[in-house]
Amino acid sequence: MSNARATHLTRRGVLAAGGALGLGAALAACGDDKDSKSGGPESTKAAEKSGPWTFKDDRGTTVKLDKVPANIVAFTGVAAALFDYGVEVKGVFGPTTTKDGKADVQAGDMDVSKLTVLGNEWGQFNIEKYAGLAPDVLISTMFDGAGTLWYVPEESKDKILKLAPSVGVSVYDRQMPASLERMYALAESLGADVKSAKIVEAKKKFETAAERLRKAAKARPEIKVLAGSASQDIFYVSGSNLSIDLEYFKALGVNIVEPSAKALKASGGWFENLSWENVDKYPADIIIMDDRSATIQPADITEATWKKLPAVKAGQVIARTPEAILSYDKCTPILDKLAEAIENAKKVA
Repeated sequence: MSNARATHLTRRGVLAAGGALGLGAALAACGDDKDSKSGGPESTKAAEKSGPWTFKDDRGTTVKLDKVPANIVAFTGVAAALFDYGVEVKGVFGPTTTKDGKADVQAGDMDVSKLTVLGNEWGQFNIEKYAGLAPDVLISTMFDGAGTLWYVPEESKDKILKLAPSVGVSVYDRQMPASLERMYALAESLGADVKSAKIVEAKKKFETAAERLRKAAKARPEIKVLAGSASQDIFYVSGSNLSIDLEYFKALGVNIVEPSAKALKASGGWFENLSWENVDKYPADIIIMDDRSATIQPADITEATWKKLPAVKAGQVIARTPEAILSYDKCTPILDKLAEAIENAKKVA
């Protein structure tokens, strides 16, 4: 993938997703444990709500409907978050199934065999199938400040957005708790029983995990954590700005490896491109690697320069989830895994 291509994608607001490359687009152009998958979580099943529905999204847009949306279409990760709150959708778009037909990491606990998938890859969105669902609302995340709905194709967005109101939840230049709170509020408006024991407990566990990470980072400030993402020709090192997870980790005291401001500027502030020959540019004790299916996973990286990295040789490489499923249940393990890695890390850089 050429730098010219990468620059073009950045201008379109595509190179986002945690500073890794807006992978659905960029790689097409060139996880957590899963529990029960049968139906929604019964203890948090959304109640049927009647009467008018109003929700002000992160674009400042207020959607008003005569009744609570029943036919919801959402980006896969949003649908997975709503599922954890007991709210199920009629259709999804975005990474839902892998090439072998299994659930993509972004599908969470949803039964993907029962989902109407409007598009599984970047640029795919079946408008006819979408119209056939008689959607009440379309929901997605946003990785820029311009209100661009993630995975809604730019070339067909006008046709798509004419068919139903849309809601955007920002995952741009804020910390993870802020996006979690917005998804929580959205789920509640859609009928989620947020006072249920399961959801209350999930929120408490998240807060406990955050405190664990804060303590681990304070106890071991010398441990350097690098956020990376792998493609065939390029290794991407993410800066801590703009991404909800990295901004939060930094706020909790984690020592995040930061690319130079000049290098970040070339990607709109998200990441620095490194050739595999230069993958050792930034010393790190722990490497957290993009877990999305469009990226090359650590076990499949064959580059000799990668294998020589101190963190790799020490076995101090863990998964990073740049596009976190925005439920407390799914974000808690993200914090716990990083805290555990910092607690147990050997100083190698």
